[in-house]
Formats: sequence, C-alpha cells, structure tokens
Amino acid sequence: MKNLTIAVGSDHAGYKLKNDLLVHLLDQGYELQDCGPDNADSVDYPDYAHKVAEAVQSAEADLGILICGSGNGVCITANKHKGIRAALAWEEEIAALARQHNNANVLCLPARFISKAKAFKTADAYLGAHFEGGRHEKRVEKIEEL
Repeated sequence: MKNLTIAVGSDHAGYKLKNDLLVHLLDQGYELQDCGPDNADSVDYPDYAHKVAEAVQSAEADLGILICGSGNGVCITANKHKGIRAALAWEEEIAALARQHNNANVLCLPARFISKAKAFKTADAYLGAHFEGGRHEKRVEKIEEL
C-alpha cells in the first residue's frame, strides 16, 4: 500500500524528526504532504495538528502522522476533528494495534521520548497494519455516537 498519501506535521520539538521521517517515507515510495512547520522556530502545535487532521478528514491524505514533544498535544488536537482517530504510539506493537483495532487514521509520535530509529519502526508498523474490522467495527462506530 505504498501508494498511500501521508500528511505529516509537527511543532518545533518534532521538527527534526519530522524531516527525518519525511525522507524515510519518501524512500519507501509514499506520497507525502508536508504540513509544516518550515523551520525549528517555536510554533503552536495546534496549527499543524489541525492541518494534518483536515488533510485526512478531507481525503487529501489517506493517513496522517503528527509529532510534538510528548505527542499528547497534537493527539488531543487532531481528535477534535470529526472522523479523526489519532493515536499516540512509541512502540511498534502499539502503533500496529492502533490501526488494527482502533482504525486510527493519524499516528502521533513523542519526539522527546523516542529515537529516530524507533520512530521509523513505529511509523512503519503503523503504515503496514490494516484495520481488522470484525469485533472492532462496532467499537470504532461507537466513538462518534455523541
């Protein structure tokens, strides 16, 4: 499924990891949408989390990846968007399960708590996994019932 388009964004804490991840994903053949920022100057993470969430929500991108210091800020922000299921992960199995069981469409990475190599493996596990449906389908449907 390397023909997927992935929207990627960060804040200043995740800027370097975002750029490294963009190169890694490009080398694997993914289409990429860099949602910023363009430098490591201090920025407000919601601005970039909204861009990635909107790209996924509008189907400009198939999936999204967000990176900030803890991963929490971008995750909370992205989850404010209808239809977005953002998941924080720092291990491959957590990332894969987010796709398999929760149909997560945005992966959030904690730049200050994950190495570049681990971030690559975590993103690869997320992008390589697929929603299993079945017993998980009704649970995912309940997320947006309110």
